[in-house]
Amino acid sequence: MKFPGSVLISLVLFVSETAAALCLSAEYHDEGDDVWRMLTLLFALLPCVLVQLSLHFIHRDVSRDRPLVLLLHLLQLGPLVRCVEAFYIYFSAERVEEPYVSITKKRQMPKDGYTEEIEKEVGQAEGKLRTHRSAFSRASVIQAFLGSAPQLTLQLYICILQQEVTVARSPERICSSSTGIFMVLSLLSIVYGALRCNILAIKIKYDDYDVRVKPAAYLCIFMWRSFEIATRVTVLVLFGSVLRVWVFLVVLLNFLCFFFYPWIQFWLSKSPFPENIEKELSRLGTTIVLCLLTLLYAGINMFCWSAAQVELSDPDLISKSQNWYQMTVYYIVRLIENAFLLLMWYIYRTDFYLYVCAPLLFLQLLIGYCMGIFFMLVFYQFCHPCKKLFSSSITDALLSSVNIIYFICQHHKSTLLKGKVAKKSPENTEEAQGSSKTIDPQNRDIHQSASSNA
Repeated sequence: MKFPGSVLISLVLFVSETAAALCLSAEYHDEGDDVWRMLTLLFALLPCVLVQLSLHFIHRDVSRDRPLVLLLHLLQLGPLVRCVEAFYIYFSAERVEEPYVSITKKRQMPKDGYTEEIEKEVGQAEGKLRTHRSAFSRASVIQAFLGSAPQLTLQLYICILQQEVTVARSPERICSSSTGIFMVLSLLSIVYGALRCNILAIKIKYDDYDVRVKPAAYLCIFMWRSFEIATRVTVLVLFGSVLRVWVFLVVLLNFLCFFFYPWIQFWLSKSPFPENIEKELSRLGTTIVLCLLTLLYAGINMFCWSAAQVELSDPDLISKSQNWYQMTVYYIVRLIENAFLLLMWYIYRTDFYLYVCAPLLFLQLLIGYCMGIFFMLVFYQFCHPCKKLFSSSITDALLSSVNIIYFICQHHKSTLLKGKVAKKSPENTEEAQGSSKTIDPQNRDIHQSASSNA
């Protein structure tokens, strides 16, 4: 039986980040910054509540008449209960003989074009442990993108504002150690949540196969998500530090686009309303669950590419296809957006940024985002556990996308040239008519002189 390491990592990040948020909010209270204290507590407690709701409604933690578990959920200790239960199952599984086992059939990765179907015996303890792992994976994603990502953005923004206020008095002052530790924990939580989202999407898309993720794949995902998320948060904070009103418009536009995109796809597909999410949920309850799912989807795509694409018309609510072109368009548009936001920051930067080499920071952030894209390409091209099942590679999609963009640019260039030629042609005809008019009188004079001589 596999050691529940992911459960332990999720719990450690959850507890440490919550404790750091409480300590930092106490510091803000001592300094009299009530606004920052309330926002810090909001982004710390909101994902906690959503995690408890997911453990309750999705995984049915309190559906077995256990009042102690219900009390612990109300005290925001649901993840701790699950972790203790998971490790109890793991350590007691070897001492207790399984009376009943279930047989699952999985297909191996194809070798030389052939694949074999294997059977595995899964006991009740291992089945429960898988349920706990799945629950903590979803909880990590919720914690990362509905709590840690806004929290990291907020704390970095507060740090820059405090530097602007105190730079004239003490330019050597930097953010407090507790703020730095909290931002590092938040970044690790976001990256880990994105990593779990990638693994969860792979297991959902290739549920029929025995998927084994190698350490090189984990490393590539970690580097990919670290560069992508860190640069994205920094770009948003830098832009917001000089254009405070416009950053809300950028964030709101991004959020609304990704929130309504699955609903627009569902409306265009003309599929029936999904009723099989949970039997005990009413139509209103199902709508609320779907809205929370699209809310999480929008939160993920705000900071990075969501490996699990929401498809409301699918019974599992997750798209099983690998859409390379959609991913390519996302990263091209996001790179252009980041470059534009950095350009606006560079143009409207304040005197505080005189202490920073702005062109070098501009270049470093763009290179950092490109490094994230590079590690993403390495992962999908060489380290993806199911790359043998791809009908086409991501490099082929990128090359075809570049060819399409080149064709569009060439077509636009040719139309511009045709327009210029069309504008010049009337002028040329007028000049030709004028020259013919000047030539005709000269010819007439020559004829007249010749007739007079005769």
